[in-house]
Amino acid sequence: EREYWELCNKCNMMRPKRSHHCSRCGHCVRRMDHHCPWINNCVGEDNHWLFLQLCFYTQILSSYTLILDFCHYYYFLPLKKENWDVFVFRHELALLRISAFMGLIILGGISGLFYTQLMGIFTDTTSIEKMSNCCEDISRPQKPWQQTFSEVFGTRWKILWFIPFRQRQPLRVPYHFASHI
Repeated sequence: EREYWELCNKCNMMRPKRSHHCSRCGHCVRRMDHHCPWINNCVGEDNHWLFLQLCFYTQILSSYTLILDFCHYYYFLPLKKENWDVFVFRHELALLRISAFMGLIILGGISGLFYTQLMGIFTDTTSIEKMSNCCEDISRPQKPWQQTFSEVFGTRWKILWFIPFRQRQPLRVPYHFASHI
């Protein structure tokens, strides 16, 4: 595929198509989606699946925190009438409310981020490609969603997409998509 590579005008190195130069990292990243300040790294072809797992498990943890906060709050309501003067109770209730507020904020933000990442995988575009081609149609043929997810997660086994303790193996590209990568 090296005949389809292009020269990066910032680092003067040859790079594959759909690569982008990250100004923070100082090098080109293949299928770069964005530079994430939370992981202090670029999200690209090699670690996009890990970023999706981070978003997915953060949503689960935030939901679990909200469920625990809700249950804990209703446990404290009967105690409110009996032990109002208890010092620990007042602080626990305040911390519970802060925890619920932060859980809602994180769940909302991560859910939005996770949704945009999933839509990018469904359409086989990165965030940078969406921003640069906002009004143009993408000339690549549409792939089935199973194939785009398999390319991101490195396996066709859907149950393995959720396991973070594994190695990602690059998939072989089918013949009819080989000329468009």
